[in-house]
Amino acid sequence: TIMKLDSQKVLGYALVALSACCFALMPIFARIAYDSGVDTTTLLLGRFLIGGIFLSLLAWAKRSPLPPKSSWPILFLLGLVGYTGTSFCYFTALNHASASLVALLLYAYPALVILLGFAISGEKLSRNNLLALLCASGGCMLVIGLSGKGDWRGIALALCAACAYSLYIIISSQVVGTRTAMASSAFIILSASLSYCCIALFKGVSLPQTTSGVAATLAIAFFSTVVAFWSFFAGLGIIGSAKASLVSTLEPLVTVLSAVLFLGESLTISIIAGGFLIVAGLVISALPSRLHKKNEDL
Repeated sequence: TIMKLDSQKVLGYALVALSACCFALMPIFARIAYDSGVDTTTLLLGRFLIGGIFLSLLAWAKRSPLPPKSSWPILFLLGLVGYTGTSFCYFTALNHASASLVALLLYAYPALVILLGFAISGEKLSRNNLLALLCASGGCMLVIGLSGKGDWRGIALALCAACAYSLYIIISSQVVGTRTAMASSAFIILSASLSYCCIALFKGVSLPQTTSGVAATLAIAFFSTVVAFWSFFAGLGIIGSAKASLVSTLEPLVTVLSAVLFLGESLTISIIAGGFLIVAGLVISALPSRLHKKNEDL
């Protein structure tokens, strides 16, 4: 049983790490899509609509169990309000503050998830989780950088995005089970697409003008939406909201490393040091459950 339990935890960490990597590639794909003439509304509409349809078909083909009907209104609101609210606040904040400052403030969400999890759902506030949070947050600061500037609107909107995403994760952990992760993800993604359908009706759309732009949009829909959402919810059901949010701090590290590999950006000592801190935080966050299980067997 120890091996089975450990392997389940490893699977949970691996799934959330996969999700973080897929989300992290989105800015790289987005830059290619933007260069081909796509605007933010069109990109997000394509992301959620194509991703939602694809994931729905996949869930139907695999006969994935549907979430209980009692959770459908919550899932609908998670997509329509929760995820749309997060992305709206995030992208609007970028108009009033630098990308590095907005990213740093957004990554306040692991701390908020741990505190909200303790206050709302009674998750344990362990010493190792707090130490892991310090390491991961410090690592994010080093990776993203501390040179950001912005006015109070950008700061407020970025913090609103962090709060909205924290609540989204906490509520998701209560209503999305591992077995229903695929169908639940499809439900949430399609719900989010409704918001962007409404926005597109007023603003219009700007379709990609190049083959690479189409490919980048499809890559966001598949990798940064279908795979990212499903693997996050599947892992969330195994390791819980606090640990899942800590593993998600891999995202800025993978984004920066991808920019180094594919966009020719430079690799600095602070990025390397930040990467070590983030990984150290994840290792520390994995320790309590293992030690706890050993003590139980003794």
